[in-house]
Amino acid sequence: MDRIKMKTPLVEMDGDEMTRVIWEIIKDELINPFVDLKTEYYDLGLKKRNETDDRITIDSAEATKEYGVAVKCATITPNAARVKEYDLKEMWKSPNGTIRAILDGTVFRSPIMVKGITPCVRNWESPIVIARHAYGDVYKNVEMKIPGKGKAELVFTSEDGKQERFVIHEFEGPGVIQGQHNINKSIESFARSCFNYALDTKKELWFATKDTISKQYDHTFKDIFQEIFEKEYEDKFKESGITYFYTLIDDAVARVMKSKGGFIWACKNYDGDVMSDMISSAFGSLAMMTSVLVSPSGVYEYEAAHGTVQRHYYKHLKGEETSTNPIATIFAWTGALNKRGQLDDIPALCDFAQKLEKASLSTIESGRMTKDLALITDLQDPKVYNTKDFIKEIRKTLERMANE
Repeated sequence: MDRIKMKTPLVEMDGDEMTRVIWEIIKDELINPFVDLKTEYYDLGLKKRNETDDRITIDSAEATKEYGVAVKCATITPNAARVKEYDLKEMWKSPNGTIRAILDGTVFRSPIMVKGITPCVRNWESPIVIARHAYGDVYKNVEMKIPGKGKAELVFTSEDGKQERFVIHEFEGPGVIQGQHNINKSIESFARSCFNYALDTKKELWFATKDTISKQYDHTFKDIFQEIFEKEYEDKFKESGITYFYTLIDDAVARVMKSKGGFIWACKNYDGDVMSDMISSAFGSLAMMTSVLVSPSGVYEYEAAHGTVQRHYYKHLKGEETSTNPIATIFAWTGALNKRGQLDDIPALCDFAQKLEKASLSTIESGRMTKDLALITDLQDPKVYNTKDFIKEIRKTLERMANE
């Protein structure tokens, strides 16, 4: 059949390790045979980021603002071991953090539910959507090691030169300090994105921080959410029959475990990072979760919620077979293609993206899957495939669906 034509390119952000390998297989087997793919390509692999002093990450984010839709592969956020392994100039910041700061968006992550994979929490019946603030906190922190005895202070110098000073700690020996920040404008964008998404999906919205301990930082988040809700959204929520409530993060965790699911859980940046992994794993697999960054201006960046699958990559380099689950990465592509089709009015592209998602889930439901799913499926006698062969099985299902 003729390949589907695109009008506007996607911004394509390539990544690292095993997900980079999977990225190419998905394009070769599931995208290029069916779509005349147009992308503005950026290599966000760690080597290229190091070569460009991380300028390429900034360029990819700016391109996303221009074209409106991006699809991103998982990338390495280097630690000390990675600096040595890749001979890096410095310990580069998280590319996701950089992109999120530039786009000023909110990340919405939702588990991909499929027949035959029962959530670990038996009472969960519907997906729990994590709304993760996408700016600041630990991802934009400044930190330092304290060599010995001395005083660490928090200092703010206003525009007119006046200073406020607070003692962080009187050190008697070595230690560490860290400075985090956020801005009201970004918190306001986060709140409105969450309220709008709740209205669009007609889902209850929870928001949780630790304001009892963090009486300035976290309390500011709580206050901004409440003020915006009361002024702009309370009546709309009542009309839609949904609710918003705030609770402490530890209380939220307890509530989540006893819930039936089906709601949006809004979290600060780090909390959302951790809790989205917990939710995805408990629903089945870290590789079974969608993730989309939505900016206030209507820009979308789709990615897998998991990392680069380092352990499998080292096996791959040795020539050993791997059974890495590609579903979240496939859904990053389908999400981006579907949104591109919507924005450019290309129904065939939207239809293809939806069929590819159905083909992926249908393949699993037929008993063909990767090892991580075979270990937890309720299906009898599942057949385990290596990474490439599983993707080829999805292609077979897709081609069969296209001919029906």
